[in-house]
Amino acid sequence: MTTLVLLRHGETLLTPERRISGSGGSNPGLSPAGRRQARAAADALAHRGAVEAVVTSPMRRCRETAQCVAARLGLSVRIDRDLREADFGAWEGLTFAEVRERYPDDLSAWLASPETPPSGAEETMHQVARRVTAVRDGLLARYAGATVLVVSHVVPLRTLIRLALQAPPHTVFRMEVAAASLSTVTYDEDGTATVQALNDTHHLN
Repeated sequence: MTTLVLLRHGETLLTPERRISGSGGSNPGLSPAGRRQARAAADALAHRGAVEAVVTSPMRRCRETAQCVAARLGLSVRIDRDLREADFGAWEGLTFAEVRERYPDDLSAWLASPETPPSGAEETMHQVARRVTAVRDGLLARYAGATVLVVSHVVPLRTLIRLALQAPPHTVFRMEVAAASLSTVTYDEDGTATVQALNDTHHLN
């Protein structure tokens, strides 16, 4: 059995305002609250045990979260560029309410089709899913039988969960993955996935 423990990065200053923060934006680091969340996640994972590797998005908020956890676990951090967040183009830094006001047709088209990119962006949700699938397959091959911590963002982590459930693309909009939350997916020898936990935030209380 191979286990992927999925950790969303801790909060940035944009997170409480629910502002869109993708790979094309300001690349913020963790806020003070986010650093506290990263430490809490590190403590929870240390108590859990069994994590043998840490892989992270290259974006600053994820690297800072991953480094905090890895230091607590005595592990190194491996960066995978394909774990980066989606590029939200002109929507970067906006709330969804602001996007709906300024780009209503583009937002409707994006929500309706994984083949439609955000305003001013090139990457579609389908393309995000394709690179995330490649990451998953690489992790399962490289770390067969191990437990791996994957530190990433809302869209890649929701995509990994969606793929595990064999759910249609629009379901990425129907699940919550909060800042510093933990989700767990296991894979048996033939690659069959089981979602063991989703959006666990008890360590933040």
